[in-house]
Amino acid sequence: MDNYRDENRTKGNENEVFLTKENDQSASYSARNVIHDQEKKKRGFGWFRPLLGGVIGGSLALGIYTFTPLGDHDSQDTAKQSSSQQQTQSVTATSTSSESKKSSSSSSAFKSEDSSKISDMVEDLSPAIVGITNLQAQSNSSLFGSSSSDSSEDTESGSGSGVIFKKENGKAYIITNNHVVEGASSLKVSLYDGTEVTAKLVGSDSLTDLAVLQISDDHVTKVANFGDSSDLRTGETVIAIGDPLGKDLSRTVTQGIVSGVDRTVSMSTSAGETSINVIQTDAAINPGNSGGPLLNTDSKIVGINSMKISEDDVEGIGFAIPSNDVKPIAEELLSKGQIERPYIGVSMLDLEQVPQNYQEGTLGLFGSQLNKGVYIREVASGSPAEKAGLKAEDIIIGLKGKEIDTGSELRNILYKDAKIGDTVEVKILRNGKEMTKKIKLDQKEEKTS
Repeated sequence: MDNYRDENRTKGNENEVFLTKENDQSASYSARNVIHDQEKKKRGFGWFRPLLGGVIGGSLALGIYTFTPLGDHDSQDTAKQSSSQQQTQSVTATSTSSESKKSSSSSSAFKSEDSSKISDMVEDLSPAIVGITNLQAQSNSSLFGSSSSDSSEDTESGSGSGVIFKKENGKAYIITNNHVVEGASSLKVSLYDGTEVTAKLVGSDSLTDLAVLQISDDHVTKVANFGDSSDLRTGETVIAIGDPLGKDLSRTVTQGIVSGVDRTVSMSTSAGETSINVIQTDAAINPGNSGGPLLNTDSKIVGINSMKISEDDVEGIGFAIPSNDVKPIAEELLSKGQIERPYIGVSMLDLEQVPQNYQEGTLGLFGSQLNKGVYIREVASGSPAEKAGLKAEDIIIGLKGKEIDTGSELRNILYKDAKIGDTVEVKILRNGKEMTKKIKLDQKEEKTS
């Protein structure tokens, strides 16, 4: 699980680049006109030089002409034009600079307003965020002479986060991850004001990695609400709140975006391998954030932070269980204490994990039949599978008209597309021959794979 366990930019810099470009264009325009004026001057005096060499007597008159208002007119026009252009350039730069400052000011105001909104939201919702400590019994043995005594005490085994989503009849309910509470002999919850209370496990489900806890509502002042995760869009701002690395960093807030929706990731659970639908985010999620909420800017829970990819070359890839998947699980755990799923009653293994020589020599498989499907190791007595005629060493290759390559795919079809009481078709291979069986699904038992 642990292996799968801010970027608003103001437009000020863009405006500065725009201003620089404007100035470059104005400067270039001014340079072109200066060159043009110099060329005009050269053309204006080009007729004087040959005439000066040929007519010595007229040099004085011509010399005087060049200093009369008429001779100076072209130079004055050039100076006036250059001055006008400099004024125009100055006005353009001033105007652009003013617009830049205005845009930058507007951007800063937007950023300030956006940050203020998030701060207000975090301040408002923080009382609904809790820290969870998983305590497990550890045995201690001590020897005194010839006698010995054994004792056990609860010690901290791990920690995580949670969010209060319901409050009624003097009780408050917390949603968190199953892996945060799994194996606990007792659970402690740390509230916003520092109060630590004992929590009761209402129900948990390893296949969805969700659990619901119950505490007294004596110190509970805030409840968070679920939002609609189907409305999420890639690039949308999200905020994660939780206790990364434990209580010392409680209620740490990180901000990011939705990096992807409708992602599917595989994970190992105490009930076997499974695949779950998740939201991908680059908001920082660390060990201890598990079970905490992923929030949108409307203060709604859009996901429960559950996993991140923890590898040296990977950064900013975290996953949250979508709120639309969390809500029905939370409601069923509240009402029944467990998730009731159909089961077929077999112990199974992905066929690709079975040695190929065993597949060919013992199971009678060949060609395209190899390494695809689910190998049945054992069939439970009295189970739907036994009643339907399935046997150990059969290979399940299809369920409800869909091809099966792995146990994870079988579970997803069984748990999402079927219900208790349904009769479904199962396609199998037995000694290399394909056949179809019909299974009437019963309620899932506790100890099945």
